[in-house]
Amino acid sequence: MISAPRFTSADLALLPDDGKRYEIIEGELYVSKQPHYHHQYASGRLFRFLDEWNDQTHAGIAFEAPGLIFATDDDVAPDVVWVRQERLATVLADDGKLHAAPDLVVEILSPGAKNENRDRETKRTLYARRGVLEYWIVDWRQRQVEVYRREQATLQLIATLYAQDSLDSPLLPGFTCRVAALFIDLPSHAAPTETD
Repeated sequence: MISAPRFTSADLALLPDDGKRYEIIEGELYVSKQPHYHHQYASGRLFRFLDEWNDQTHAGIAFEAPGLIFATDDDVAPDVVWVRQERLATVLADDGKLHAAPDLVVEILSPGAKNENRDRETKRTLYARRGVLEYWIVDWRQRQVEVYRREQATLQLIATLYAQDSLDSPLLPGFTCRVAALFIDLPSHAAPTETD
């Protein structure tokens, strides 16, 4: 029986810069197409809110789509991460990539069962195993945010927040944003139709 090849960070470096997102989790290659503008809007808004809060508190730093290399066979690019100021020197390496767990990781769901499973199960397991304290999954189609927090070495679902709710965290004292503020309002004829 022939086993599937195990990909590494060195393999990622050889892949084309074609607008797709290439990630490796436990040696398996995952490829995502260019995100929908709703995805990018939610990601950008959340980054902006975290960055503005950081400007006021100096508590940490937010990054958009950083390279996050836990190991040569665990090399991913979450949508947004946040790292406490006092941990930054141990997380950020000379290559400009993050090499240890951010405190907070955010993934914006891409439509399709395979994509959702990757974010809800595969990446959540990876982030839990590597020590992430909090994980937010943003679903722009359902206009909701799932909040997972570290409990006994796993990331457990703590809350599902809807458009009328506010997003906050004990990890980010004083940070808050309305969930609705993450999503763009469009006329009904311009509703998103992206599929897997």
